[in-house]
Amino acid sequence: MDILFHDGACSLCSKEIRILQKYEQGGLSFADIHRQPDSGAFAPGKEAMLRRLHLVAADGTWHVGIDATVRAWSHTPFGWLFRPLTWPLIRPLASRLYARWADRRYRRKYSCSQCSPPESAVEGGL
Repeated sequence: MDILFHDGACSLCSKEIRILQKYEQGGLSFADIHRQPDSGAFAPGKEAMLRRLHLVAADGTWHVGIDATVRAWSHTPFGWLFRPLTWPLIRPLASRLYARWADRRYRRKYSCSQCSPPESAVEGGL
């Protein structure tokens, strides 16, 4: 069984997961990253999983970003709509657009200038 890891604290992500759950035809389960134990549960690491969509296939192969999306949707009747994202001429553009969107989503949700020391303080040895 494939396992799709998702950010349950993200309303947009949760909406897509609800749609996937509605149309999923078997072979796919869902795991909220925030509800997983921190000790060793995340092969790629929790922060990496919050930055990009991750899916681990039944054979242990990890799929990230566009590949995770395509693999997850392949468990629904709409999988064929997502397959073109893996075609050689489309994949590079789709991957760059996904990475930009995912980075922006992560920064807006999890980056906090109040929580991080200023760069000058870090360089100064604080």
